[in-house]
Amino acid sequence: MTETTLRRLTSALRSTEQPRQVALVLLAHVLQKPKTWVVAHPEAVLSPEQNSQIERLFQRLEAGEPLPYLTGTQAFFGLDFVVTHHTLIPRPETELLVEEALSWLDHHPEVKTALDVGTGSGCIAVTIASRKPNLTVSGTDISAEALKIAQLNAAAHRVEAQITFSHADLLPEGADKFDLVCANLPYIPSAKLTEVNTLGFEPNLALDGGPDGLGLILRLLNSLPSRLSKPGLALLETESTLGEETLTLAKAAFPLADVQLRQDLAGRDRLIRIEVK
Repeated sequence: MTETTLRRLTSALRSTEQPRQVALVLLAHVLQKPKTWVVAHPEAVLSPEQNSQIERLFQRLEAGEPLPYLTGTQAFFGLDFVVTHHTLIPRPETELLVEEALSWLDHHPEVKTALDVGTGSGCIAVTIASRKPNLTVSGTDISAEALKIAQLNAAAHRVEAQITFSHADLLPEGADKFDLVCANLPYIPSAKLTEVNTLGFEPNLALDGGPDGLGLILRLLNSLPSRLSKPGLALLETESTLGEETLTLAKAAFPLADVQLRQDLAGRDRLIRIEVK
């Protein structure tokens, strides 16, 4: 019965944060039912195959594999996104970037184009497109496998006609300018990778920012002035200990712009906001 399985998993996961919630997510995933259905049907019986699947998932979780990779999905800004080992798992702190983007777009209804650099799962591009149906969005990534996932997510949220994804190292080819540029690039200093990605489940390609964590951000800032429209906004997520350094780089690249450093809900430096007026 599902209630018996739920209690057993919750007990086995007692060292995990929110063990019952994690157990419920796993059970709902195996049963292919909403969590509310699982709770409302404690008498439901799992098949032998489903019991085996639960055991395999539990073993992977015990080995340290993140829950979103077990279920293949992660919630972000109220939407569900497909994730695989080819994509970074969307983080709650990245929602700050989306909030800033949507707020600016609300005040600039004339804006027509947006670019998401290093799109990964496509969570930023897809979320913004779903909220702004008149916006034309581009997304780039150096990983062809990640782009496939981004395209799946765009289709799932019915914005595939609104977004063009391209394989590129940072900016797309051509001289097109963009009104809004968003970038959540790899920014973890190489020496810190083992702290962030202890068991190597997430792709280092999506995390490794080079020796100082600023390599890709600096490259983008150096090439961005000629590709950002006026008026325009660029939003760059950064590592919490590199806020001031990233701010200095952004001011050097955009000496006449309004450049600010924003903090996430935990009070950590998180986002560089560059507005060209």
